[in-house]
Amino acid sequence: MDTSSGDEAGICGLTATHMAAMLSNGEISARELLAAHLERISQVNPAVNAIVTFTPELAAERAAAADQAHARGESLGLLHGLPVAHKDLALTAGVRTTMGSPLFADFVPDIDALVVERQRQAGAVMVGKTNTPEFGAGSHTFNPVFGITRNPYDLAKTCGGSSGGAAVSLATRMLPLCDGSDLGGSLRNPAAFCNIVGFRPSPGRVPSTTSQDAWFPLAVEGPMARTVADVAFFLRALAGPDDRSPVSNQESPEVFAGSLEQDLRGVRVAWSPDAGGLPIDPAMRAATANVPDVLSDLGCEVVEAWPDLSDAPHIFQARRAWTFAVGYGPLLERHRDQLKDTLVWNIERGLSMSTAEYADACRRHTQLFASVDAFMSPDGGGFAYLACPTTQVPPFDVEIEYPTEIDGVEFETYIDWMRSCSDITVTTHPAISVPAGFTTDGLPVGLQLVGRHRADRSVLELAHAWESATRHIDVLPSLSSKVNGTHDLGTDVALP
Repeated sequence: MDTSSGDEAGICGLTATHMAAMLSNGEISARELLAAHLERISQVNPAVNAIVTFTPELAAERAAAADQAHARGESLGLLHGLPVAHKDLALTAGVRTTMGSPLFADFVPDIDALVVERQRQAGAVMVGKTNTPEFGAGSHTFNPVFGITRNPYDLAKTCGGSSGGAAVSLATRMLPLCDGSDLGGSLRNPAAFCNIVGFRPSPGRVPSTTSQDAWFPLAVEGPMARTVADVAFFLRALAGPDDRSPVSNQESPEVFAGSLEQDLRGVRVAWSPDAGGLPIDPAMRAATANVPDVLSDLGCEVVEAWPDLSDAPHIFQARRAWTFAVGYGPLLERHRDQLKDTLVWNIERGLSMSTAEYADACRRHTQLFASVDAFMSPDGGGFAYLACPTTQVPPFDVEIEYPTEIDGVEFETYIDWMRSCSDITVTTHPAISVPAGFTTDGLPVGLQLVGRHRADRSVLELAHAWESATRHIDVLPSLSSKVNGTHDLGTDVALP
């Protein structure tokens, strides 16, 4: 680890809000900022393989348009001139979108996903696409199209996923902002593994117009950044209503404007060192042992407690399988031999599910939501937040497809090891992963903070206070030795 590599990154080491202010004041042009980031990418990306499709010509056009607008005394929007890249699951008009699958290796869509459209309309400068697992399935970023994305804190470890390329791009200061998506933890898990911030907003807060099931409550899109303030800034561009989405949240995105400073005295936080009794790697317990003390120092009333989420794994597995069947069932029928085994299993699980089983999962989901809402209601349990480790393990070896056991507990499926995130997904409450420290081996760990139903801004307020008190975000990966000795990043991925 190295706390000085921000200097090494130069202008690219600044926060997104700082860059935006410099662009607005004319201290730097969009073209100069783009050139600095392209240089940073050329130096760092070969070692980590985070950005997988590049659009330098398009980026140059958009940066020039931003500078021309500035010369006229105009702004293109909130993200004017800021370099971004989009997760390779998000459709990008005229730019290859592979979804990490050989089936779509040459697919060029003719429309933008709404999350891409909003960034373009806000003046962002797209430099390319970030790597993801095949169809975003699993929390280890590798695929047969682009290969493995590596953790910048240890290149032999995974960066998590499925928004792994985005998390690494931020951690290495190749980009100031990246979008991601989250079903079982894909915004939170890689954020924890890469020492950055990933926010899973409430369903509909960042609406989608390209979902296979527009009413599905568990899959969301959201922001990733280096600081909580940057996440709030980014949300002002991503959030807000859209009539094309039937679950779109109608609240103005300006709810995320202004200072995140908040008086937290007396605020009740339910803390669990094992997310309600889940198996946790001892290294995670040790790295997060000080969480209650830090929260108490912020003025919070911390109680070791947790809502009853015992039905969450059944609900999550059933509803996840259902949406995989909706989205990928036709692909399985035509291209089974070109899909990874875990994806085939998940699709088949949905296709073979009876209506009675799915109906039972939906009923139990409704009951679980009511139970958690009561636990956190001012008139019930009174907890404003839940807090637990984001992940049950630290970053694991890239040669391992997924953990099959934790602390002696063996798992049946490829997503059982992610329950600290997927259980929270089922609540549909907003959740964030913020840097929480490091293992004795120097690997990042995250703290997951969960707010009340639709209380997205309040989650950012507590996360900001935690970040300000701990400053774990200042510990950056040491890249100088890594960029000179890059790994073989070919697409021949030899995983089980």
